[in-house]
Amino acid sequence: MRIKNLKTNRITNPLGFDLGRPRLSYVAYDTNAAKQTAAQIQVALDEEFTNSVFDSGKSTEIDSLAFELPITLESYTRYYWRVTVWADNGDEAVSNAAWFETAKLAEYWDAKWITPDFDKEIHPVLTKEFDLSKEVVSARAYVCGLGLYEMEINGVKAGDEYLTPNFNAYDKWLQYQTYDITNLVRVGQNSVEVSLGNGLYKGRFGFEGGENEIYGDQYAFLCEIVINHADGTTSKISSDDSWKARTSQILFSGIYDGEIFDANAKDATTYDVKELDLGYDRLKARLSLPVVIKEKLKPIEVIKTPAGETVLDMGQNMVGWVQFKTNATKGSEIVLQYGELLQEGNFYQDNLRTAKAEFRYISNGEESVVRPHFTFYGFRYVKVSGWSGELNKEDFTGCVLYSDMDQTGSIETSNPLVNKLFLNALWGQKGNFLDIPTDCPQRDERMGWTGDAQVFSGTAAFNMDTYAFFSKYGYDLAQEQSSQDGMVPMVVPMATVKGGGSSAWGEAATVIPWNVYLHYGDKAILEQQFDSMKGWVDFIKRADEASGSKRLWTSGFHFGDWLALDGEDPNSPMGGTETAFISSAYYCYSSMLVAKAAKVLGKEEVSEEYEQLSNEIRNAIRAEYFTSNGRLALNNQTALVVALFIDLVPDEHRKRLSNDLRERLKKDKNHLKTGFVGTPYLCRVLSENGNNDLAYTLLLNKDYPSWLYAVTMGATTIWERWNSVLPDGKISGTDMNSLNHYAYGSIVEWMYRNVAGINPVEKQPGFRHVRLAPQPDYRLKYAKATLDSAAGLYESHWELNENGKLTFKFVIPFNATATVELPDADVENVQMNGKSLSEAGVSASQNGKKVQVELHSGTWEFEYIPEVDYIKYYSTHMPLSELAANDEVKNVLAETVPHAAALPEEMITNLGHQSLRELSHMPFMPISAEVLDNLDSKLEKIKVVVQ
Repeated sequence: MRIKNLKTNRITNPLGFDLGRPRLSYVAYDTNAAKQTAAQIQVALDEEFTNSVFDSGKSTEIDSLAFELPITLESYTRYYWRVTVWADNGDEAVSNAAWFETAKLAEYWDAKWITPDFDKEIHPVLTKEFDLSKEVVSARAYVCGLGLYEMEINGVKAGDEYLTPNFNAYDKWLQYQTYDITNLVRVGQNSVEVSLGNGLYKGRFGFEGGENEIYGDQYAFLCEIVINHADGTTSKISSDDSWKARTSQILFSGIYDGEIFDANAKDATTYDVKELDLGYDRLKARLSLPVVIKEKLKPIEVIKTPAGETVLDMGQNMVGWVQFKTNATKGSEIVLQYGELLQEGNFYQDNLRTAKAEFRYISNGEESVVRPHFTFYGFRYVKVSGWSGELNKEDFTGCVLYSDMDQTGSIETSNPLVNKLFLNALWGQKGNFLDIPTDCPQRDERMGWTGDAQVFSGTAAFNMDTYAFFSKYGYDLAQEQSSQDGMVPMVVPMATVKGGGSSAWGEAATVIPWNVYLHYGDKAILEQQFDSMKGWVDFIKRADEASGSKRLWTSGFHFGDWLALDGEDPNSPMGGTETAFISSAYYCYSSMLVAKAAKVLGKEEVSEEYEQLSNEIRNAIRAEYFTSNGRLALNNQTALVVALFIDLVPDEHRKRLSNDLRERLKKDKNHLKTGFVGTPYLCRVLSENGNNDLAYTLLLNKDYPSWLYAVTMGATTIWERWNSVLPDGKISGTDMNSLNHYAYGSIVEWMYRNVAGINPVEKQPGFRHVRLAPQPDYRLKYAKATLDSAAGLYESHWELNENGKLTFKFVIPFNATATVELPDADVENVQMNGKSLSEAGVSASQNGKKVQVELHSGTWEFEYIPEVDYIKYYSTHMPLSELAANDEVKNVLAETVPHAAALPEEMITNLGHQSLRELSHMPFMPISAEVLDNLDSKLEKIKVVVQ
């Protein structure tokens, strides 16, 4: 047995974070044991664990998902910790040491806020020189710089992160970072240089082109360097008016417009700095994960466009920047412009709106490796101008920048397009999880839209360890919300967008923390966010009561089913679902999530109050929108999906509504018409309500509108619109058209939950227990997923062979259990690990058409011939479009029903979602039942071949 993934607050070896009451987690693996019987956590001030500060002893109460450390933390202190685990088979293991280090905590700041004493538009470099005469044991720098900063000690960058102090509501709180600079300082003379850039603090940022100086109008810097010497003494270097400033080689920086760097502009003239009275009340040790270079890509091609441009193709829509090596002549200017796509083969930026998205470098004639400092770009293509001589793509490197999260999930199927769709969603997360969950990373927006974050949060938590990321975002959301009387803003941080209160967007306050709790099993996220969760529902409740306490939410502005395709007005992005229905549904949903969170936290009375509120809302919705026979007054995809997902429909009418959704899709030619509200739940609702075949149909559609349409068009991320790019390659519009917008990537949660079948369970969150319930379909030959969960590594793999046999392989980690649900199975016919279920000695039962098996950790394999034939043959019950797509079938049709075989392509396109039997009643194509039965006898010999 071995132990890995030692994390504090789900961060590996956090330095200088605000940890509150530290929560320790770990994963034991590589053992045949099933259960942890005991564990011991030891904490010390040294790696040898001789200076102990805590020892739990051998305990049966330690939970590997989250053990709250019951000690009072000291400032400026590194704590080492390790865990010993005992298992039920006698295995025992001791982990390597992990650590966490506190920042200043409540220590007084000696440092002063300073700013350069020259024009506020000039980018500064702040400097300080100091001497050290004694050996250094350790050195730390505690730093905050506004808007953005990078610090060098003796010419070497401190830390490996960028865009500090990150993005948050600066008017509410300011994060400071801690750097271990032990290896950067030296005995003798030392120098500190800090470059400052605008960022969203004082640069252009915000909606509709943005504003300048949103949070401040001056650069500001705060720093304390604490150095511990071998003789036990301490030196401290603090920012004050003894520091100096000089003008930077960075002439301009902006999040949207890029950066101008003049290597010749090295002016040794020094200027005074002056102190600023920004106070210390807003200062807080960091919550943000470091934004780091997680990957590096090389260009796949140098393109010479029809317009004569030189363009690098990175092969992937990515976020970060391109670093390049140059020895250009002195004074020459190299310009890099960033864009997402080509148009007519030429470089294109119009969909970036007012964002220039460029980098200008003026050479000093020396060989240099060049990169921007205070900006980032969303791009696949880079236009290079001013390059002397032949451009060598090896001189360029794409630096992929995002918050330092571990990837935890992966999916692979027999369909390469589906695999690409998964990767596109993953890349969308990489590109938009840059400290805040942005809507898009490239145009003049890049804002933390709450709705986008909410709908994608489940997928995000499968793909990566997002606990710390969402904990920081939740903290920021609550800070903004606290000044809005419970209203959740449209974006966090609010920046220039002062409105809010929209359903689905505001649900970021309730849905995200609940998803985080489900995935990681640590109730600390609910403790942190509970007032925010409850505050949001109370805001809605006050709006409800102001409207007469109807237990419906019918007032205020709502985005509705944003960018849905079923709106009456084709120019409106708000979709065709009544906004009051959506808002009332979310009112019901959020109230229930508050009730659930309260129950987890032991707030029983609050739980009962909000559960009752949720039930009252549900009853009011039923009275307003459902007939006594269960018909929903709103007959569109999103309304039906939301009603089923949020459990608004009475149980006795659930099957009716599921059938209504099936009929609705048939009217919509089995293509989606949903927007931001309906899309995340669409396939999940279909699979979980008897329409799994339709869920796969929607997944596998390749024409517009569908997920795979973008894939077939060469997309490498998820698009904002279903038709961001038209079939002829032209962009569909420039007003609001991002090619890296992750919201519709929420389909991936269905792929984890329903295709692969990996589902968290509310009563045992953090994947301590899971429901493994794959739902195969003949159109995929196999699917497999892995999830390195908070409880350990799960694997789920199914395969359908040529003879129609289903095989499943599940890997369940140590100290976890699973309920396996095998579809269309007979308990007498299932083999497990080569034995019948009765011989295998496991708990197995028949539950309707499923076989349910209770399992502990280990590797388990099942096989059986399903009770329903998974190998499909053609028939007259299949959509005409599928019949017409097979040449052998078309020959049979031509022989038997020639008038059907001769239908023009346009008619097949319009009617092809209907079966031949349905169309046989049409006056233009009468076909008798006898002919149809004869046709079926011929078609049933032709197997549907999966591509």
